[in-house]
Amino acid sequence: MEINGRVRAGALVAAGAVLLAACSAPDVVRKGGSGGKDAAMAGAKATSGSPAPSGSSGSSGPSSAPATVPPGDAAGQVEAQYEKVVETVLPSVVQITTDSGEGSGVVYDGSGDIVTNAHVVAGARKIQVAAASGGQTLDAKTVGTFAPDDIAVVKVSGGSLRPARFGDSSRLRIGQMVLAMGNPLGLSGSVTQGIVSQLNREVSTKREGAFPGATIGDAIQTSAAINPGNSGGALVTMTGEVIGIPTAAASDPQMGGAAVGIGFATPSATARNIADQLIKDGKVTNSGRAALGVTVRTIIDPSSLRQEAVGVVEVTPDSGADKAGIRRGDLILAVNGGPTPNQTALAEVLAKLKPGDTAKVDVQDSSGTKKTVNVKLGELPGS
Repeated sequence: MEINGRVRAGALVAAGAVLLAACSAPDVVRKGGSGGKDAAMAGAKATSGSPAPSGSSGSSGPSSAPATVPPGDAAGQVEAQYEKVVETVLPSVVQITTDSGEGSGVVYDGSGDIVTNAHVVAGARKIQVAAASGGQTLDAKTVGTFAPDDIAVVKVSGGSLRPARFGDSSRLRIGQMVLAMGNPLGLSGSVTQGIVSQLNREVSTKREGAFPGATIGDAIQTSAAINPGNSGGALVTMTGEVIGIPTAAASDPQMGGAAVGIGFATPSATARNIADQLIKDGKVTNSGRAALGVTVRTIIDPSSLRQEAVGVVEVTPDSGADKAGIRRGDLILAVNGGPTPNQTALAEVLAKLKPGDTAKVDVQDSSGTKKTVNVKLGELPGS
C-alpha cells in the first residue's frame, strides 16, 4: 500500500480528466435508463393485476410519483448540523495555488497565517491563496516548513479571512463523524463526510520534487474522501473544530488508483505545535521527534538491486550515535529489532520512539563486522 503525496498541476488535470471520463453523461444515462426500465416494469405489473394503492384513482395511466418522504427528527437534526458546520468552517478553508501544483490550507489566526502541508508549498517560487468559498486571490509567502511532520505555514497580507477554531485531537474517538473540506482536483470548496476509522496510524509519504517525504507516527485514519488537492485542508468535527490536516490517501496497486475510504490526516495537536513555532521563530526549535544523530542514505545491493541498509554519511558530534561508537561508513541494519533497509524504514522506527529513549542499533562496519550498540536518542533538529 503506497501513500499518495503531492500532486502537481499536470497530474491534477490528468486525474480530473480520468474522473470526468468515469462519470461521463453516457454512464449516467445508462444508470438512469436501467432504473427507468425497472420502474416501468414494476408499473406494468401493478396495472396488469395488482390492486391499486390506497388513495389512487385506479386508472390505467402511469402512476404518479410518490410523495417526498419527510426526514425523521434525528436525520433532520444531523443534516442541519452538517449544514451549520459547513457554513461555519468552510470560509476558513483556502485554495493554495503554486507554480507547481495546488492544494488547500486552513486560516490559523487573524494575522493572515495559514496552515497547510509542507508538500503543497515545497520548492514553490510563487504562492497564491483564495478562500475556498470564493473571493479575492492574495499573494502569499512561506513563513516556514517542517517536512518530517509535513506541516507548513504561509502568510497573506490584506483580505478578510476568517480563522478556524482548532480542537484537541487527543480527544478523538473511533467512529466519530467528521467532514473533510478542501479543493480536490481543483474543485474549490468541496466537502466530504465520513468517520474517524482509526487513530495513531503510522504513515510515510515518498520523496517528490523538493519535498523529502515524511513519516507521521500518529496519523488519523478517516473514511471521508481525500483526493489530490485536499492536502492541507481541514478535517472537522461535528462541533466545527479542526482536528486534523488531510495529508495523504492510500493507494491500491492492484486497482491502480486510490483506495476508496482510506485517508490520513495529521492531528491538530501536531499541526498547532509546529505552526506556533514556525510563526514565532520561522523554524521548529522543539520537534519532539527522536533522532540517532546521523545523516544517512539508502544502500542498494548491486547484484540484487534490493535495498539492504542505510549507510551513515555523517555523525553529529556528541550525539547518541557518536557516543555509542557509530562512525561514518557504517551500515545501520536494524533499530530495536526492526529492519532498516531504507531511510523511510528508519524514520518509521524512530517515529515510535521519543528523545531520551535508548535504542538497540545493529551496525556493520566497513570491515563487515557486525555489532549491537545502545544509543541514547536525541531530538531531531528543527527546520
